[in-house]
Amino acid sequence: MSPFSIPLSFSRRSTGSVETQNLTCVLEFHFVGFSEDPALQSLLFGLFLSMYLVTVLGNLLIILLIISDTHLHTPMYFFLCNLSLADMGFTSTMVPKMIVDIHTHSTVISYVGCLTQMSLFLICGCMDDLILTVMAYDGFVAICHPLHYQVIMNPRRCCFLVSVSFVASLFDSLLHNLILLPVTCFKAVEISNFFCDPSKLLNLTCDNTINHDIVMYLIGIVFGFFPISGILFSYYKIVSSILRVPSPEGKYKAFSTCGSHLLVVCLFYGSSLGVYLSASFSTSSRESAVASLMYTLVTPMLNPFIYSLRNRDIKRALQRTLNRIS
Repeated sequence: MSPFSIPLSFSRRSTGSVETQNLTCVLEFHFVGFSEDPALQSLLFGLFLSMYLVTVLGNLLIILLIISDTHLHTPMYFFLCNLSLADMGFTSTMVPKMIVDIHTHSTVISYVGCLTQMSLFLICGCMDDLILTVMAYDGFVAICHPLHYQVIMNPRRCCFLVSVSFVASLFDSLLHNLILLPVTCFKAVEISNFFCDPSKLLNLTCDNTINHDIVMYLIGIVFGFFPISGILFSYYKIVSSILRVPSPEGKYKAFSTCGSHLLVVCLFYGSSLGVYLSASFSTSSRESAVASLMYTLVTPMLNPFIYSLRNRDIKRALQRTLNRIS
């Protein structure tokens, strides 16, 4: 048996019954396709490819602008650069495979490839989550403690916060792998999504689900409840501080500083909540896969537009770059 071979319980459908066949090893899983209509698949291929290219190019433009323009070498844009990098990785983990699958009419992924995709998905997804929390903290310091901002958000602390976010994301990925690698039995090989969703994989296991649920609840608290609580607390302090500003111009300037971040936070957590509710109340695997597109492709695609269209510094940096090129 190869190092990546594991026993599997595979469900084979027959007329009037479901036959369970024990296999000595499993080498692949199967995704749920969006459609079996060839004409619609061609349309989906063009649509998803265009959206993916816009996502990558938009986030790459943000990263290059921040790196090349010294006016953007501030903590806020340092975190934005890391957020764009995480968005690119998050989308690139799943969408290229999905596009190739649509083009080749295939829904297969290897066992090793599935675990690799799941690991990268968790790392980049958690980085998104934690960087958004760090950016909320940065906004809190900038608005509530402006005189101490340069001291508190010094380069060393900024790098430390990003490093901690990355290590925590690696830890989350490691925990999921430690749960799945010892699994000796799966109930099926069909994953009801277009990528190796960790929750879907755990639902396919035949092992004791109570231990899995306990670990997943703990992970949800650490990477869900704590970041959301931190963001809500930061914005509570920000709004309280802004309301004490006497002039309307000062209030508008303060709100515009954190408006883009707040919109991205609402998109990220709103789409994630929508996927969770869709999975809870919908019985269709395809509907669940379509809902997952919101936070895996649509949200990362919109983030560069939100930060560029609502941010004067980004617009000025883009104008300076274009002037240098011309």
